Amino acid sequence: MGYYLAKILKYFRPTAIKGSTISDKSHISGGNTIINSSIGRYTYTSYNTFILYADIGNFCSIGGDCKIGGAEHACGFVSTSPVFNNGNNVFRKHFAKHAFNPYNRVTIGNDVWIGQNALIKSGVTIGDGAIVGMGAVVTKDIGPYEVWGGNPAKLIRKRFDDDVISSLQQSKWWDWDEDKISINAKYFDDPNRFLTDGRL
Repeated sequence: MGYYLAKILKYFRPTAIKGSTISDKSHISGGNTIINSSIGRYTYTSYNTFILYADIGNFCSIGGDCKIGGAEHACGFVSTSPVFNNGNNVFRKHFAKHAFNPYNRVTIGNDVWIGQNALIKSGVTIGDGAIVGMGAVVTKDIGPYEVWGGNPAKLIRKRFDDDVISSLQQSKWWDWDEDKISINAKYFDDPNRFLTDGRL
């Protein structure tokens, strides 16, 4: 009984959204926190995911319990404590107000899959079509159609050869209108047929 109750309650956890632009054709599951971010069409987030200062493209799949973005600290200062920086802090006190921006935006392209429990450092860019494995800790930029995993995350392989990757990027299919996507959808199970037989 407890298992099923927990599953039901999971669907009703509130989501906190502030200062964000989210497509009405996206899906945001319960328990998410999304702040100062943008999310494109047909992108979904699973449960309990945290997104801060991130721009996320179309057709992305984001697993549960992911952390995308977050505040950084001034590692080059004498102290990393925010009481020496400008801006707000939990103490509501400043010994000094040295200029420092703790929020570097995350950029996630289109058709990106981010596995459950992944951590994405602020300021990182993830290219179109990339895959981030579950539990990965991403501290570096990821190129288009690359597969990364591990802690720290490293390149495992590319999804396709460079010519296919270049052609898929040039197609920008994720920006097509829905009629054009529907016409070409029958080729989506085969990238080569998509590029040769599709109406690009």
